[in-house]
Formats: sequence, structure tokens, C-alpha cells
Amino acid sequence: MQASFSIGARENIELLKSKLDTEFAMLQNDGIKISLEESPPTGGLTFLGYNIADYGNSSYSEEETRSIFKHYIANVVSEIILNYWEKALLKNIIRNNYYYFLPEEQEVIYDIGLNHLNHGADPNDEAFVHYLSRKALVMQRLIEYLHTNERLIIEGFIRFRLKDYLQEIYNAADKAIDDFMLEKEYKEFIKLLKYFVEIQEPRLEIVQVLIQPSGYYKLLDGDNNNISSEYLDGFLVETGESEINYEDLLISALITIAPSRVILHYKENDISCLKATDTIKSVFGDRVKFCDGCEICENAEKARGNRERKQ
Repeated sequence: MQASFSIGARENIELLKSKLDTEFAMLQNDGIKISLEESPPTGGLTFLGYNIADYGNSSYSEEETRSIFKHYIANVVSEIILNYWEKALLKNIIRNNYYYFLPEEQEVIYDIGLNHLNHGADPNDEAFVHYLSRKALVMQRLIEYLHTNERLIIEGFIRFRLKDYLQEIYNAADKAIDDFMLEKEYKEFIKLLKYFVEIQEPRLEIVQVLIQPSGYYKLLDGDNNNISSEYLDGFLVETGESEINYEDLLISALITIAPSRVILHYKENDISCLKATDTIKSVFGDRVKFCDGCEICENAEKARGNRERKQ
């Protein structure tokens, strides 16, 4: 008995054929032979016709062999949909739904969307879990479809049988738009802050920013003295010895003083202060210097260690 199945697609035909050949080669260990007949393109579609030409001497029944045969097809097609068609789907969604963005902006949005879909991201990333979930969804739908059908047109299957999967691609595009707009607003905000800094006369030559063990920020002048609130015109909320507990207040204080130099005392692997320091670097540019070790840093590190031991 011969079992046949045909797969049609407009794109990625050679890739599909190559990956299926690799999968079916593993069946040959059991003597199962799969033959291929490729039809000429018709209406933009190319069909690959696969037949189980020989069931071999395996311990599987013919029904089980046909089931394995279709499972291999489902695995390959689901993999190609996620790794190749998915990118085209995302690009089309962005182009059709967000046409009012410039082409170069659409490219940036597309790259952000790919990250949300975990293309090329770290397998430990949370997005990878969603990637595996989509792969499982697509494969399950394919197995269900192949159980009762001997012909598959991939583009049609995606459009009509994978609407919930497509919704996830739309969601990734929406998230990418949100991220893009937030980043754009942030850059415009940084430009405005840089302008404020450039037009002001420095009120102090040097301001040192120290990360306290408590997580608070502390501002010191060039002589290692606490900066008093007279320079801050109400921006500084004093808590203890001129410590600032909020990153936005820290940035506001630095912009108000507009120092000629900003010295940052912090550990490069201290994630808690990375956002603030990135903003300071963006606003003050060449004025920023990172301390590579001093008495202030040593004292702060000792205080941090004492605090951790008490906890």
C-alpha cells in the first residue's frame, strides 16, 4: 500500500525539500523509503509530492508508519513557519498596519519585534518560552490537519488555520511599536536635557555621584564635601546627609548644577544604578568620568559589606 502526501508553497520550497529529505533519511534505518515527485510551479505554487514507497522491515504497522511520516512533516513545517515565514509575516504586518512610519523606522520596529519573538535571542530569555509555545501550537495544529488531509498549502494553512498564532505576531508588532515610541520619546527627552546643560553656566566645577549601600545617591563636590541644597533650588529632597532616593531627582539635581565634570563612583556590575548612569552619560557626554577606585569607593564598599553582614 502506498501513502502519498503533497505540500504546496510559494516560498522556501528548496529549504522545505532539504529539511524533509534530512528528516526522512532517518526512516531509512528501518528500511522505510520515501520518494519525492516535484511538480512545476502553477499559479505561483510549487508542490512536493511524497510517497511511502517501501514500508521496510520495521516493527511499526503501516498505520503507525504513516503517522510517523506525517509527524515528521509537521515538525519540519512548524520549524520553517516559525524560523522563516514568521519573519515575513511580521514585516508585512508592520508595513501594512504602520505604513505611516518611515521605511528606516519600520526596520527598527521590525528588529524590536524579532526580539519579542525571540529570533536570535538567548534561550534563557523569557521570550524563548513564548517561542516554544508558538512552535508547540503550530505543530499541534499541523498534526490535527494532517490526520484528515493529504494536501497542505502552507500559506493558506497559516492564514485560515493559525489565526491565534497570527494574533501573537500582531501582539509582537504592537509591543515593538510601544518600545519604539518609548525609546523615541526618551531620546527626545535626552536631547532637551543636553540642551539645558549646554546653555547653563556650571554652578560647580565638579560633582561626584556616590551610590550609598542603602541604594540612595549622594552628591559631593570636588573637595568631597556634601553638596548643600542651596545649589539645587528645591529639586533636592534631603534625606539624612543630602542623599537622593529617586533617579529622576538625581538627574534633575545634576542638570540644575550643570557641572563641568561629573565623577561617578559605582561598580560597573551594579545593575541597580545602570539606568541612572546611562542617562547621565547620555546627557553629560564627555563631562562624565568613572572612578576607578578611591577612598570614597573603599569606604562605600566597607559600609556595603557591614550592611550585608548585619542582614
